[in-house]
Amino acid sequence: MDEEMEFGPDIVSLSDEDGTEYQFEIVDRLEKDGNLYYALIPVIDENNLSDDNGELVVLRSAGEGEDEYLEAIEDEDEFNEIAAIFMEELADEFDFVDE
Repeated sequence: MDEEMEFGPDIVSLSDEDGTEYQFEIVDRLEKDGNLYYALIPVIDENNLSDDNGELVVLRSAGEGEDEYLEAIEDEDEFNEIAAIFMEELADEFDFVDE
């Protein structure tokens, strides 16, 4: 029997410094120079509809295995390079506006 499997979006929960939790969908992954990067968009629901600014969030993976976490990219050049790659790869799916 040939059953087609459907997979939903990859959703992650991230907390800010105040402990407030936010849901994000992983829209792309990229490995470059030994680092793993993620492109995320906020999950929009009826509770946070007014918070949607359409922002693409780019984070780097740190740690390993059970200790893996996502962190902000502090180096501006690194961030700009990775963000540009994601924007190019995702251009068919999203309309980006440079700020």
